[in-house]
Amino acid sequence: MAMSKTKLMGIVNITPDSFYKPSRTYALDASIARALQLASEGADILDIGGESTRPGASPVSEEEEIKRVIPFLKNIKGKISIPISIDTKKPAVARAAMQAGASLINDVSGFSQPKMISVAAEADAEIYVMHMQGTPETMQLNPQYEGGVVPFLLRWFEDKVNMLIHSGIRPENIILDPGIGFGKTVADNLEIIHNLSEFKRLGFRVLLGLSRKSFLSKILSKPAEELLSATLAANTLAIMSNVDFIRVHDVKEHRSLIDVIEAFKSHDYSSKTFFKQTACI
Repeated sequence: MAMSKTKLMGIVNITPDSFYKPSRTYALDASIARALQLASEGADILDIGGESTRPGASPVSEEEEIKRVIPFLKNIKGKISIPISIDTKKPAVARAAMQAGASLINDVSGFSQPKMISVAAEADAEIYVMHMQGTPETMQLNPQYEGGVVPFLLRWFEDKVNMLIHSGIRPENIILDPGIGFGKTVADNLEIIHNLSEFKRLGFRVLLGLSRKSFLSKILSKPAEELLSATLAANTLAIMSNVDFIRVHDVKEHRSLIDVIEAFKSHDYSSKTFFKQTACI
């Protein structure tokens, strides 16, 4: 089966408390600089967030989140040509961001609010629909899935997609995200990665966000700052499973990863020319 090229979503956290400290760009100048850097390194999309969703994070007010993200969107306009996704659970923030230049909505609460669905439908925006058990404050307090995490998520996505389509969202605008680390155990996360092809069979594009997350830290007993190689390894599995988007902190390294995998996928290994070329290596 032919595999589509995975797109890179670069993370811009306009927050003082996101779990990976180097990704925090609370000041406007710093967030603009990071966005320009990620675009130059090969990001296909930027994901902008003004509220941390790390385990245990406290929510911020609607006004504070708008104060963080809207100046960024207004100042970045015209400086980059790639699309911008707004990472928010709040309909008012999503609406303001779309008006300020964002073109995609990434809702970690899975479009649980009718007002958020209305914002997306009115804008005809592509949406990232993520599963999260509980809230960032509670999601890692003994998460459980009766019957197993993958069967549960497949059922959840089927129900969610049907609801979104009946609410006015076009099917081609829906992108599924199983929510690595959002109310999942280490075993759950590994099970999801092992079964990514099952999510692809639902017929929608799939995003995976596992960059430097705590399940990798628990496997290796290393902090987030030392998880680049583990993230690259896990995202290699995602790319080979034909995931459509990967959400990452480290764009440059993942750009090289994707380009190398694409070279292998596109090469004709059956040709005599290939074997002549490689015989002297």
